[in-house]
Amino acid sequence: MKITSQKFGTLKDGREATLFILSNNDITVKITNYGAIITAVDMPNKNGSIENVVCGFDKLENYLSEEYLGSYPYFGAVIGRFGNRIAGGKLEIEGTSYEMAINNGPNHLHGGLEGFDKKLFDAEQIDTAEEVGVKLSYLSPDGEENYPGNLKVTCIYTLNKNNDLSIQYFAETDKTTVVNLTNHSYFNLSGQKENVLNHELELNATKMTEMVEQIPTGKIVPVVGTAFDFTSAKKLNAAGLEMGYDDNFVFDNEEGELIHAGTLCEAKSGRKIEVYTTQPGMQVYTGYWNPELTIDGKKKFGSFSGIALETQHYPDSVHHKNFPTTVLKPGELYNQKTIYKFITE
Repeated sequence: MKITSQKFGTLKDGREATLFILSNNDITVKITNYGAIITAVDMPNKNGSIENVVCGFDKLENYLSEEYLGSYPYFGAVIGRFGNRIAGGKLEIEGTSYEMAINNGPNHLHGGLEGFDKKLFDAEQIDTAEEVGVKLSYLSPDGEENYPGNLKVTCIYTLNKNNDLSIQYFAETDKTTVVNLTNHSYFNLSGQKENVLNHELELNATKMTEMVEQIPTGKIVPVVGTAFDFTSAKKLNAAGLEMGYDDNFVFDNEEGELIHAGTLCEAKSGRKIEVYTTQPGMQVYTGYWNPELTIDGKKKFGSFSGIALETQHYPDSVHHKNFPTTVLKPGELYNQKTIYKFITE
């Protein structure tokens, strides 16, 4: 087990971003304190070839480029204050109405124009006999992106000897607010040799939130027998959906209960990822809108270049009292955990 750090690049305001490199005998995970972004997960295939299995860049300037930001896919970032969509950008908390930025059609998406994905976090290294990691902290001031309350956020990434990449989220507020944190890594277990449509996905979810134009109706509906049925493993292209998936699946765990949420596999490489989470849902997004980018003279990424497995509370939960709450009050502690376990067979 080992952790090292190095300069990752300079923000436009002159602040330096750092890259933290976590490694064990099998895999290497690279994380920057800019946006709490996972930039790379290097792991072997069944033949021992090491490749990066997430969409990301090896220098900060690519994350800041106009080409990338023009069709921004949030590669690898922590999303907040509120992951996913809030319908109409309208929010009411304890009788007070808030108008949020409209940055995704008619809706508010992923915390607004400058969410946590674009913030520089304070960083503290973790190095024990059991795990290595980095503790990332950010104080979101009252009124940032028009959210109420000073929100203290902590995101702890750790890697252990069993190839478990654990992400723990904590948040506290001094005024009633809403919080829904997630990580927006896109996985491609082929190492970008091909798109993800031949990956197989299995989810421990028999239900999903019914959606109309990417906003929940409030109904929880069964998936069995539909194109959204991943209760047994199937390829992502099995249903023939032209635009793939961008949907929220519902788990049956109790609040705070860590469950096995699902497994992603890719046969040619022998790689798979098991996902465990305390969150009540997972947005599965197969990256139809991912941009094709020119990086160091080479074209990379593009449609279906990665699949995001975003463990989270449900989209637009602020408008549906039957959904698990995302309200956080003073004196309460927001605490969620997700584990991505990387396996080669």
